[in-house]
Amino acid sequence: MASSIPYTRKPATDIFTNDTAIDRRKCRRIVPMKVLALGLGRTGTVSLRIALQKLGYTDTYHMMSASVENPPDCLMWQDALAAKYDRKGRFGLEEWDALLGHCQAICDWPAAAFAKELIEAYPAAKVVLTTRDIDSWHTSTKRTVHWRTQDPELRFLSKFDWASGLYYPMLRRFWDCFFLHDFEKNGKDVFRKHYQEVRDLVPPGNLLEYHVGMGWEPLCKFLGHPVPSTPFPRVNDAEDFVNRCKKRNRAQLMNVVFRILGMASIVFAAGFFMLQLKHEYVFR
Repeated sequence: MASSIPYTRKPATDIFTNDTAIDRRKCRRIVPMKVLALGLGRTGTVSLRIALQKLGYTDTYHMMSASVENPPDCLMWQDALAAKYDRKGRFGLEEWDALLGHCQAICDWPAAAFAKELIEAYPAAKVVLTTRDIDSWHTSTKRTVHWRTQDPELRFLSKFDWASGLYYPMLRRFWDCFFLHDFEKNGKDVFRKHYQEVRDLVPPGNLLEYHVGMGWEPLCKFLGHPVPSTPFPRVNDAEDFVNRCKKRNRAQLMNVVFRILGMASIVFAAGFFMLQLKHEYVFR
């Protein structure tokens, strides 16, 4: 389905961020989907993404694919959310292939919210369920992603900045839908129900429940790869997450300021030119 939110090109003045501006609605599948990592965010999904990429699963989709790499992806995620939670429109295999067709694996949010739909769309893919202690997960998520959904800087930027204007509305919509408008109250219950749903949907032989602290061995054995000689990646603790988000805010603010200054310069130059013409006309 076509998004009710129109695609807009990245402004030429956005020079402080390296986002791409691919309209996924015009894309199709170019590589097979092989791995569905359906654990919730803050269960080591960034580390897992890097690990899967090292194993050759290029690309591996993550929330960062939409938030900082190709923000127009958020248009299709909005469509997927509307189809699932509002029963508006259709979001089936054709749409998943358009959005994720460049990827051999997915992980993290918002994909995890569509576990049932993705399992049905890609029945041959192996399923990895990253997990962690529920209390530490809730604490970490509250300090990171939940904080990001409430971030006043991001909310302000979304009114003026191209990328955050695409990302923030999708993030808030996803968060409210998935956690029933109250993460702090419903988070742990949603966590339990999500993990049980995936266990119920996937045959045991096609499912790996996995803590990233287990390292390479169980993951490689499950996926059929030799164990790399390099250490398993360990990245994106809560402090790293917050620092990365604040750095992103600053870069997006610079984009906005640069665009405003550019527009002001054009207005100033046009005004100066008109004054020069008027001066020449008066004294001719």
